[in-house]
Amino acid sequence: MTVASGTGEFGHLLAGHRVAAGLTQEDLCATAGVSLRALGDMERGRTRGPQRRTVQALAAALGLDGAQTAALERAAQSGRPRGVRRVPPQAPAVQPPAASGPGPAGPAPTASAATALAATALASTEPEAATAEPAGTEPVAVEAGADPAPPGALALPRDLADFTAREQALAELAALTAEQHPAHPRVVLISGQPGLGKTAFALHAAHILTDAFPDGQLSLDLGGTAATPLTAREALGQVLRALGVGDQSVPAGTEERAGLFRALVRERRLVLVLDNAADEGQVRPLLPGSGPAVTIVTSRHALPGLEAVHRLRLDVLSQTEAAALLARIAGPERVEAAPDATADLARLCGYLPLALRIAGQRLVARPQQPVAQLVRQLAAEENRLDLLETGDLGVRPAFELSYRRLPGDARLVLRRCALTAGQDFTAAVLARYTGLSAARTELLLERLVDVGLVQPATPERYRLHDLVRLYAGERLAADEPAEAVAEARTEAGRGLLREAAGYGLVFDPDHAAASGDGGSPASLAGAARWLEEEYPEWLAALYRAQSEGRHREVIDTAEAMHWFSDRLLSWDVWGEVFQLSVDAARACGDRPAEAVHVNYLAWTYITCLHRYQRGLDLAGEGLRLARDLGDREQEGWALTYLGAGLRHLQRHREASESYHRAAEAFGAVDNRAAMIGRLVTLRGAATCLRELGRAEEAVDSRRRALAGALELVEHWGSPLMHLLAAMTAHELGQDRAALERWPAAEKAYRQALVHYEAIGRPDSTTKTLTELGTALIEQGRAEEAREILTEALTDLSADGRPGRATP
Repeated sequence: MTVASGTGEFGHLLAGHRVAAGLTQEDLCATAGVSLRALGDMERGRTRGPQRRTVQALAAALGLDGAQTAALERAAQSGRPRGVRRVPPQAPAVQPPAASGPGPAGPAPTASAATALAATALASTEPEAATAEPAGTEPVAVEAGADPAPPGALALPRDLADFTAREQALAELAALTAEQHPAHPRVVLISGQPGLGKTAFALHAAHILTDAFPDGQLSLDLGGTAATPLTAREALGQVLRALGVGDQSVPAGTEERAGLFRALVRERRLVLVLDNAADEGQVRPLLPGSGPAVTIVTSRHALPGLEAVHRLRLDVLSQTEAAALLARIAGPERVEAAPDATADLARLCGYLPLALRIAGQRLVARPQQPVAQLVRQLAAEENRLDLLETGDLGVRPAFELSYRRLPGDARLVLRRCALTAGQDFTAAVLARYTGLSAARTELLLERLVDVGLVQPATPERYRLHDLVRLYAGERLAADEPAEAVAEARTEAGRGLLREAAGYGLVFDPDHAAASGDGGSPASLAGAARWLEEEYPEWLAALYRAQSEGRHREVIDTAEAMHWFSDRLLSWDVWGEVFQLSVDAARACGDRPAEAVHVNYLAWTYITCLHRYQRGLDLAGEGLRLARDLGDREQEGWALTYLGAGLRHLQRHREASESYHRAAEAFGAVDNRAAMIGRLVTLRGAATCLRELGRAEEAVDSRRRALAGALELVEHWGSPLMHLLAAMTAHELGQDRAALERWPAAEKAYRQALVHYEAIGRPDSTTKTLTELGTALIEQGRAEEAREILTEALTDLSADGRPGRATP
């Protein structure tokens, strides 16, 4: 064989074996994991004594036998220098600590000491160090023969070819790395719940940054979810070896290792991915002190104690991004052929990247399976987490890793989150299910936020991802006795119904008068906010009470809230509430309560649901019950609702007659409810007059009704009285608008708004604003009308109450 002259013994042997094996230098590099430059230096004799690990990797790649390998190792050993290594003159002579094993860390090295350590470590591992000694340098004694890290240590894992979305987060990271003179080292923390693809994002970003950071890209799994994560000392050891520091030159203590690491990377354009971090203490020593390096940290924990880092909190994908990811995995033709099923699949996966990837892989493994079939399988909640597992990928194991590391009380809180009924919840509501104090529950929820299992919805509310909720429900069934869960659910329901009833009674004029609180704006606003925000919880509790036979609780809760229902005339929840109370009254055999709640249900169908014929049927049923019982007040309400239903069906004469009969029934009763009833019937009769073309008579009748309502406001000032006055003034504006008396109509609408403002702008305010805008337009005041109509549109857009009926 022929080799280049001037090479050492090792270079001759290596080149000869390579040629004999029929390999090019590129072939041998790819197999042995050695860089092309390093192999060329060895064969040319510039590197005469490579370390033993490198020699073994080359021998294995060449297929050498034992004797050939031993000869190659002897040649390498003979080429290694003995005695001293030299460092550049600017580095002071410092003896590095001996790597004698774990022990107490000494004081942190100074900057100059760290620089010396770095210089010494580099001198012991640079191939050129053995070939020349610049004049004027001072020797530093370092033990020779230490093996550097194996080739490719901590190299980036492969990028995902189908990586999708995250453009905004990638742009933020790119902008950070583009800074020429950053105020702080470039450290990016990527956090979020399990399954968001934090590792995939970090590695994708690192691959993108390769050209801009030519000094290397390293990735280290810190094992944050393992039973024993890497210590900072262990992690630093791995990073230092990957940077080329020999085993014997790695300091013993954590602080010394951290100092050496910072000195090594101070001038390097390097990307370091620290994946799956456990806590701040594990990460902090691995962060550069200065320089151009970029560190990307991923963690399920928020790591709130980590200072001076740029935080990127990933979220689930959008519907469009989720569909795009499924298309890239399973094929665009398959996804485009079933867009609706694909949208359902993404929704059932909760738009979580891990779940979407598993679903996509299932489709790949079953090329004949329609997307709709997988959707049908995932629709069964009890099977969903089982199906979202394929090969070594699984949603449940991802959650399990975080759950098992939680303390016992935090596990309890996560499990009991599965008992909540709403999409989000407060700590106070959840505390009813946990049995802990609200303050303790909130603290534990914040810890669950930090580990990514609970998400903040608003500053005061929390939510669970749909798949985390399923997992929490599984753990609840597996880890707690069914009797304990049932008891917790029942006790929480009782408490929620008591609270709902208490807030509902704030709007009851008789209760407000008895309590001495005329319904202050603060109490009204707080009560309304709780009832609206927590309606999924108290409504679910109402259903549970009914199913458990606690009928009196159902009746009492519905009764307490019936005055509040007037504030939300478009809320279809009232149909459920009052149907439950009717059923409860019948189950109890309480016919007086049945008459009352059948009337409430009739009102709901006519006023809230706009199902007038069903409302008329219920009002007729209420009328029969009231007459059988001799209850004149309920007879009056049944006739009032009959009148309202007939009026909406354009049967105005029949409606007018029903209102007159209702007024007679209320006239036989002497209480506040009957007084209110008489005003309601007067309003209804006036509306019939207007719709019959007798608007002038309607105005006269309505003015009397408004005078009566204002008298009630003056006497009691309760929210109900303000509401009654507001509605009557609004209707007076409609009467005057029918006569095209626009200034007078404007005055009535503005009077209505004053009373609506007094009780916190119920949903009927929007209609008054709209009609006021019309009155202003008719008067040629377009700019004022624009402002008013914009306000109405804002109110309508901001109305986020769930379950509202479509007008």
